[in-house]
Amino acid sequence: MSAAPRAILALIVMSLIWGYNWVLVKEAMRLVSPFDFSAIRTIGGGILLLGVLAWKGRPLRPRNVPMTLLVGFLCTTVSVGTATWALVEGGAGKMAILVYAMPFWLILMAWPLLGERPRGLQWPAVALALAGLVLLLEPWNYRGDWFPSTLAVASGLAWAASAVVTKRMDRLGEVDVISLSAWQVLLGGLFLAAVALAVPSEPIRWTPWMAGAMAYNVVLTSAVAILMWFYVLKILPAGIAGLGSLATPVLGLFFAHALLGERFSFWEGWGGVLIVAALSLLVFQGLANSSRS
Repeated sequence: MSAAPRAILALIVMSLIWGYNWVLVKEAMRLVSPFDFSAIRTIGGGILLLGVLAWKGRPLRPRNVPMTLLVGFLCTTVSVGTATWALVEGGAGKMAILVYAMPFWLILMAWPLLGERPRGLQWPAVALALAGLVLLLEPWNYRGDWFPSTLAVASGLAWAASAVVTKRMDRLGEVDVISLSAWQVLLGGLFLAAVALAVPSEPIRWTPWMAGAMAYNVVLTSAVAILMWFYVLKILPAGIAGLGSLATPVLGLFFAHALLGERFSFWEGWGGVLIVAALSLLVFQGLANSSRS
């Protein structure tokens, strides 16, 4: 199997892991503060990835410390931290969609900063994604959920910015997927730990379910899926990698509805439909490009 099909398979598995995790984290917020949870899951995942790095006999030192720190701050500290915080009050399905509007921001950033001009069906896909984002936010219908929605949008923006930095590192030949995944998660997690120590919170209520949710987040969400994300980002163009990840919020919506009984307004429903349509256009373009190559 060539690199591109492997990257697409990784994208699918990653989407399933992250899609289901929105439900887990939403439920976990009843037992733990968002910053404690985020710090433990990311530091644990980073340590696991460093273990993989050592097992493979690769150098443990990051290749570009300043840029790795920047990726960790954006992708882990800001993006993971704000997304988890948003789930304290926001619905899992809606927050997932807002965070994963990231591809829209990524395409806008990648054009001037990376020279990756949107092509073909990416244009209508971006337009549909933007329209879907507006419908999900419902700025004409204030319902008091502006704070978690703002946190979720900020998470997507920070994630997109980290992807741009990662692509620039790759062009400099300074991206080892496992090394970057491990160090950015670990360093970003240390920043989150500092925030957790500074913000007063109730002690974690450890239950068997809570332990399982944390293990899922440490092993799958913060180690395996993060590794897959940086592999996908290394192989596929930034815009396609970002838009492809829109499968995750669709799954997040499904799991939130099926497992948590979340319901969506008329406009939120149409917003989700438009974003699914954007993903469909991307998949169609990806298949067309593969058939020509």
